[in-house]
Amino acid sequence: MEQPDERARFEETIMPHLDAAYNLARWLTRNEHDAQDVVQDAFLRAFKYFGGFHGGNSRSWLLSIVRNTAYTWLQKNRKQELATVSDEEMHDIEDTSSNPEVLLLNNSDRQEIRRAVEQLPVEFREVMILRELEGMSYKEIAEMADVPIGTVMSRLARARKQLQQSLGQRLQPGVSQ
Repeated sequence: MEQPDERARFEETIMPHLDAAYNLARWLTRNEHDAQDVVQDAFLRAFKYFGGFHGGNSRSWLLSIVRNTAYTWLQKNRKQELATVSDEEMHDIEDTSSNPEVLLLNNSDRQEIRRAVEQLPVEFREVMILRELEGMSYKEIAEMADVPIGTVMSRLARARKQLQQSLGQRLQPGVSQ
């Protein structure tokens, strides 16, 4: 039986991505302890199905499992957070000239930024974290979320607009929106 070899291969291939897994779970659940539970469940699933992993991008493979585990957890524990934002609600978000990335660089109030990101709907939070913090490509995110690349781009654009509006109100209270 090759159990020790399989375990060593798992640890070598998957364990380096533990921080990225926790980061994604933390942002999706918005809670340290819930994220730890999600990551633990995800790693158990990853180990169980590791025999089916035949190379490729191990980080994307693991983050897909973390994502699916987090969504399952949210479905069971916080179903209301999975409500999708309608297009009509998106039209209410103003497009101001301030760029959210510039706001992030120009304002060091990390707590306000964290709160603004945490207020995003889960689908928007997810693409924002995967793209901006984990540096994943649109294609990788699309494959992970099982949605078209255009959907990823749309969600990211909408997430940025919502952040722009929220941060503009929080970090520049004297500016009218």
